[in-house]
Amino acid sequence: MRIVVDAFGSDSCPGPDVAGAVMAARAWKDEIILVGPEERTRQELAKHDVSDLSIRIVHAPDVLTMVDHSDDVRSKEDSSIRVGMRLVRDGKADAFVSAGNTIACLASAIFDLRRIRGIRRPALCITYPLAFQPMLFMDTGATADPTPEILTQFAHMGAIYAERVLGIANPRVGLLANGEEEEKGTMILRDTFAQLKASPLNFVGNIEPKEAVKGLADVVVTDGFTGNIHIKTAEAVASFLKHTVKRDVLGPPLSKVGLALMVPGLILALPGLLLLWPGLRRLARRIDYSEVGGALLLGVNGVVVVGHGRSNAKAVMSAVQRAREAVAANVIPTIAAGLAGSDG
Repeated sequence: MRIVVDAFGSDSCPGPDVAGAVMAARAWKDEIILVGPEERTRQELAKHDVSDLSIRIVHAPDVLTMVDHSDDVRSKEDSSIRVGMRLVRDGKADAFVSAGNTIACLASAIFDLRRIRGIRRPALCITYPLAFQPMLFMDTGATADPTPEILTQFAHMGAIYAERVLGIANPRVGLLANGEEEEKGTMILRDTFAQLKASPLNFVGNIEPKEAVKGLADVVVTDGFTGNIHIKTAEAVASFLKHTVKRDVLGPPLSKVGLALMVPGLILALPGLLLLWPGLRRLARRIDYSEVGGALLLGVNGVVVVGHGRSNAKAVMSAVQRAREAVAANVIPTIAAGLAGSDG
């Protein structure tokens, strides 16, 4: 595959962006295209041994920062985000990955890739990190103020993705709300509930956060503002759990040894901790944002994955992996064909 990586997306760019791109190129032997100011990108790339890798640089003299807005995106046509998007648009790359400004990525995707026919607004979606089974969560930040019609369309896109890409037959669609009852939530949520109830989707009603964690729906739909807050809160809790496990459960090795010498009973507990270790490692991986990498932007004519601004090299590599999976699964034509054949 040919994956474009924005070399100047993350808060600490270009270090993590380039390092993650190199890791991805080494892992999957794809062609990685780094976009950004050429001289600085080349200087960063020179820190890595890439003699056996397929990595090239496409010059983009400008950069969109976290303070830029949609008007800046329109004027900065030669920014790394817009140059990368156009490579996908022109068929010179299969996907675009950036840990840059979400609004800039969204605006550029609309300007340069255009929306899939019939799509009113795109949505960012991720596989929910705290569920015990694959569950799609959307929107996580693309559309903060959708109408009921847009939320219903999100549900259609999510159901198509879950069924044809994740392999979930007749996926259950839930609407994130502050209660299970039909009359709960804002008027927009109530109107959306009515539309989803009347749709051909397998709508299971309102879903509270505790139901989302239990996996009582395969697709959870919400507006971009609420979804972004929810996901960031979930990530914060996950990070807290991860560090708590490291500090309080595992603890410093020398402390364990000292306590074991002082309290004979703890010697018997150490084998149990060793048996728990594989499970604790799996838990740490599950709740680590860098394992997720980024959110897939559904609704535009190209594979786009947007990562955290704080992404490290591992997160950038994981974002490339998400992009590869979307390309391999033919996400864009699948969504387009599914919407054409649905009432959405």
